[in-house]
Amino acid sequence: MEYLVLGFVTGLSLILAIGAQNIFVIEQGLKKQYVFLVCLICSCSDLILIFSGILLFHFFHQYFNILVELILNILLIIFLIYFIFSKIKSIKKNISFNTQTKDISKINIVLKTLGFTYLNAHVYSDTVFFLGNFSKNFLLYEKIYFGIGASIASFIFFFLLGYLSTYLSKYARSEKIWKFINNFIIAFMLLLTIYIIKETTSLI
Repeated sequence: MEYLVLGFVTGLSLILAIGAQNIFVIEQGLKKQYVFLVCLICSCSDLILIFSGILLFHFFHQYFNILVELILNILLIIFLIYFIFSKIKSIKKNISFNTQTKDISKINIVLKTLGFTYLNAHVYSDTVFFLGNFSKNFLLYEKIYFGIGASIASFIFFFLLGYLSTYLSKYARSEKIWKFINNFIIAFMLLLTIYIIKETTSLI
């Protein structure tokens, strides 16, 4: 159960930001266009990428030696430090949403959602690399719980974002709200960084 919670909180910390994909989901919610479909594609895509990363690191972990393990941990620490500094700088304000509605086919909305998801480089670093790398030393059942927790966070986040977009869009423009969210994420990621540093020093 602790790995389910860890996966949930870690996944939520990575996804909780107003990027292009999340703005797109809010806009579709405000327009009330294909909200369920958009949220489902985003959530399922995260689930696929999360478990792709976890399983890739699981199956290739047997080929890692201490040097590879050390390099991956150092890369993970660099990623976390970059992530923390980007959060420190990213006080969100004056976010605008396009609420103009126009007819759009289901195929177009599917392609657009897939584009916002899979053409975003951050989605691969956050899901495949970070979550896969972070969980590489867990036991298989712990990895599965971790992946389920992170996937649940994505499903809850995207469906709340889509269906509560009218309510949430007001708060997405609030500098005070984003300061609070970023402070929580920074604190949690700092704890993860300390944990990874301790793991890395034990390899040396």
